[in-house]
Amino acid sequence: MKFSSIVLTLLSLQSVVAFTTNSRIPSSFFARSQINNKNFSLKESSSSASGSSGSGGDAAPNNGIPKQSRLEGNTRAPTEQEQKVMDEMIMKMANAKPYELPNAVRRAFRVVSSPPFFLRIVQLMDDAEDEVEKEKLNSLATNLVSTIEAVVSTTEDQLDERAKDVEMVVKAASEPDSGEFLVPLSQDRVIAMRDTMATLDPASLDESFLSTVDAWMNKSHQDGMDGMVGILQKVLQMYAGTAISRARSQQNLSKNGDAKSELFEKLLVADTDVWDMEIQQGLAATDDLTSTALMSEIQRTIEGVVLGLENGSMAQRVQAEFLRELVSRVEAYQQKENK
Repeated sequence: MKFSSIVLTLLSLQSVVAFTTNSRIPSSFFARSQINNKNFSLKESSSSASGSSGSGGDAAPNNGIPKQSRLEGNTRAPTEQEQKVMDEMIMKMANAKPYELPNAVRRAFRVVSSPPFFLRIVQLMDDAEDEVEKEKLNSLATNLVSTIEAVVSTTEDQLDERAKDVEMVVKAASEPDSGEFLVPLSQDRVIAMRDTMATLDPASLDESFLSTVDAWMNKSHQDGMDGMVGILQKVLQMYAGTAISRARSQQNLSKNGDAKSELFEKLLVADTDVWDMEIQQGLAATDDLTSTALMSEIQRTIEGVVLGLENGSMAQRVQAEFLRELVSRVEAYQQKENK
């Protein structure tokens, strides 16, 4: 596949992916949100939002199509480690049977369908000295096009269902009487969002759910609705905390009676806006618990849970960025403690 063909493929795929995801955004819901946007209490944006999503900024011109991901891991250039993971994904797919590609694409759809992924295939093709490897990469680029289109067409119903799930959680953030979204959210509204998410089938908190949240964040950002971007950030944070806590339970990583484990579990379900307070109070409550011990518990979870997720998947990115933010909060506490 020539470079010019790769460019045309990228344009085609981006149109298909953007159209499909955007078609799941309920325009009536965002129309209501725009009206209620006048009632947002837009105080200083909380910097305590997790790294699980991008922050709002100047609104981009709105053409109705999300142009880029608002997830921090999808908006910046890949790090050396992330590029290494991408290379491993590419070679794994290149050596896979064609019938194995659909599942691999579904597990890391946002990454596999992105321009950097295809451009990396081209770079590896250029660098490959072995003709067999070069041909495998060429075949992969060709097969991915039809595979991604097939995955998009077969997941439309699932995207519809996930859009309903996301809307349920977001609606819980609105005031019961007026239906307005008042930012910063009250503690009651945060609890209502978390309770609503808890009612969802755990299996529904998948890549399609995260892709839907990501698309809604793009739409909100383009419309200048920074308050809604913040609410959707909380959806991602709640997802990450819920998914990590469930995984820890399944792997027997959480232990009753263990101070560091109990504090960590408390932080997973706490609003990120109160993390600093919860860390300070939790560590001060007992002499048997130190910030170093808490950090080791977080690291154990990163190794046991996050690194075990599909490389490059949105689930891995969101959960990793969530825990990265928590690590930064504990490190900030340690710096104050050492002064």
